[in-house]
Amino acid sequence: MPAPADFLPYLPWLLPLPAVTALMLSIFNLIFWPRGSPGTVRSTSVSVCIPARNEQASIEACVVAATALGADEVIVLDDGSSDDTSAILRRLSRGRADIRVVRLDAALPAGWVGKARACWLLAAMAHGEHLLFLDADVVVDKGALGRLDDLRRRYRADLITAVPRQITGTFMERLVLPLLHVSYTSWLPLPLIWKTHNTRLLAANGQILFVARDALNDVGSFKAVRGEIVDDMALGRVFKKARKRVLFVDGDDLGSCRMYRSGQQVIDGFSKNLYEGVGSLPLLTVIGAWYAWAFLMPWALLPVLPLPAVVGIVAALALRLMHVVRHHSTVVSALLHPVGVLVLLFIAARSWRWSRRGEIRWAGRVYGARNGRMAQPG
Repeated sequence: MPAPADFLPYLPWLLPLPAVTALMLSIFNLIFWPRGSPGTVRSTSVSVCIPARNEQASIEACVVAATALGADEVIVLDDGSSDDTSAILRRLSRGRADIRVVRLDAALPAGWVGKARACWLLAAMAHGEHLLFLDADVVVDKGALGRLDDLRRRYRADLITAVPRQITGTFMERLVLPLLHVSYTSWLPLPLIWKTHNTRLLAANGQILFVARDALNDVGSFKAVRGEIVDDMALGRVFKKARKRVLFVDGDDLGSCRMYRSGQQVIDGFSKNLYEGVGSLPLLTVIGAWYAWAFLMPWALLPVLPLPAVVGIVAALALRLMHVVRHHSTVVSALLHPVGVLVLLFIAARSWRWSRRGEIRWAGRVYGARNGRMAQPG
């Protein structure tokens, strides 16, 4: 039987293990991550539902693209916007029977998060057999409904959640946003999401969400996730608990999204979501430690363990360059990957602090810690 000392020469090779694992798993996932086939003819009626609050920079492009889909109706809920969103929507809908704009000025009820309430009301107003929810910063591609219907039928999906192309402008956007795709593909075999009902095997993105009306009603619609800051993940869990199929897809061919438009918005947006999406400090700590091991320690230990460290560094760089090719992030962001991870770890700590203090801020509203308990209605 080998003595413990016999394994000592192999211990340094634990250093690159997380990065190599992330690279191998990402290769697997990018092969099997569904995209859907173009040109499929829809066989169901569809309502496009767009919740909007202070979205003057993006709402026009979003609505114009939505009306080009050929859906049965486009409904926009203007959730108390105080900028030019309302004026833009009035102009766009004037004389258009296919665009319905509903203005909501009622205060947010206790226990509700703004987006969940908006989506709940939209679902109640819509008439389609299927509902396509779009964030107001998403510009959907013209063939998106065909691809979504193909995915729905091929995978027998009740809920489809998709990651559109991420458009970046500022340095902070380019540095941090590509880590979304890294996170989605590096740590979980994605087919387990739609092949199992295990709620822990889940990833979701609510920027594009396609759902069967009957299935949504069966789980209680968005009222079932009314207090959740990260409503897309919460809705996915509710569907899985009801033993309905959740399909998580690569939405590069479905549309694009400029999620944030400044470095401060990037930090605040991820601060809102990170801790709430993970759900506990111990798990957030484990994830942070794993990211540090995978993407920072090889650089820190390069002078001490040069060969294992180089393997880890090269694996991480290969992973990022793979996403540059597949998802069109910048080469600069790939080369600055360790810096991006450091920023992400800082945001994770800030996210926990926001939640702990009841200071989760977004779109002019402030939410309390965990599960959307309202601290101060906005």
